[in-house]
Amino acid sequence: MLSLPPMAGRSARSTAAPLSQREKAAIVVRFLLAEGADLTLADLPDDLQTALARQFGQMRHVDRTTLAAVIAEFAQELEQIALLFPRGVAGALTALDGRISPQTAARLRKEAGVRQSGDPWERLRTTPAEQLLPFLTSEAVEVAAVMLSKLDVAKSADLLGRLPGATARRIAYAMSQTGAVTPETVYRIGLSLAMQLDSSPDRAFEDGPDQRVGAILNLATTATRNDVLSGLEETDSDFANSVRRAIFTFANITQRIDPRDMPKIVRAVDQSALVAALAHAQTLGEEFTDAADFILSNISGRLADGLRDEVSQMGKVKTKTGEEAMTAVTTAIRDLQESGELVMRTPGSEEAEG
Repeated sequence: MLSLPPMAGRSARSTAAPLSQREKAAIVVRFLLAEGADLTLADLPDDLQTALARQFGQMRHVDRTTLAAVIAEFAQELEQIALLFPRGVAGALTALDGRISPQTAARLRKEAGVRQSGDPWERLRTTPAEQLLPFLTSEAVEVAAVMLSKLDVAKSADLLGRLPGATARRIAYAMSQTGAVTPETVYRIGLSLAMQLDSSPDRAFEDGPDQRVGAILNLATTATRNDVLSGLEETDSDFANSVRRAIFTFANITQRIDPRDMPKIVRAVDQSALVAALAHAQTLGEEFTDAADFILSNISGRLADGLRDEVSQMGKVKTKTGEEAMTAVTTAIRDLQESGELVMRTPGSEEAEG
């Protein structure tokens, strides 16, 4: 059996006692640190980190023979290990991250009462702004200030821009008072916010109901869209208004598109579809003719004249052909928006949406 040599402060009997597993672990860790190994002890459970630190405080010195024997035993045990599994459900979820569905991982985490491992702020930085926005209004202004201070600047600016002016100003002022906040406090705030995300019920749909209905109505015919919106208005006017904001059709071009973006939009649309859309717009209401005029007024005069000539020659188009052509125009705009080549204004304002 291994034994420690005589040490100051230890009796001869205690130094002859076999080394405990905790003492051996302390010797191995101390040796590896002395050799310059980069040990990530922070990944150990808190109780093991505490036990190791306390054992370090009790040790004094170890002779070469004891050190060699402990390291040899440690190396032999390592050689016998073929596979190493993570500890507990938290470790298992970390190891299986990306291999099992997010829904299954969330359910297992809740059942086991564990949180997602790692820095909670890393998770918050990758969380969509829509999920973080409620924290800025439901939490104390000091918590909101810490959250914006820890997130990426672009995301913080995005979140701040979505708040009412008075709320944004209070949070901005609170950020000036965060100089004395301790790292432990920041960690606990991040952990609390991450746990709230974990406790949220699983959602079957990523988008809200107004966004889903709006996306469907974007591709519906004008008659169907108007009929559905009229029905929604009678049943739930607030939901109907939300759906209207989510809808983007040919008639919305005037309110939602920056005139400077019109040339790139025209280049992205097949010219025959653009001509058919412009021709069909002339047979519909004022908002459609305004949209057509808006397109022609914000491109080069030569191109606009050419399109007017083609519209005149085409004459009246079939309703189905015209609807499909208008959809081609709005689809091209949506594609440019998703690729980041343009932004659309928020309905009822001059601000742009990302």
